[in-house]
Amino acid sequence: MKLKDGFILRTVAGETVVLPAGGVTDFDMMITLNDTARFLWERLTVGAETEELVNALLGEYDVTRDVAQKSVEAFVNRLKELDFLA
Repeated sequence: MKLKDGFILRTVAGETVVLPAGGVTDFDMMITLNDTARFLWERLTVGAETEELVNALLGEYDVTRDVAQKSVEAFVNRLKELDFLA
């Protein structure tokens, strides 16, 4: 699974945001990511699959497999809704 091209990850005023690469012309396309979402986003830029994302969360955060799985599923589903995945 990989993110579509055309998005830029930036830190603005201490917040992590994703913007369209062509500049901010549509603020509806700007989303804010928390630390966990940023962690997953960075792995999706290199094509991590669901199980890899779950295992990465387990290695980085003190969570159960169930919590990691649900977090990954929720994040991936949201990215699909936004049409951010290739």
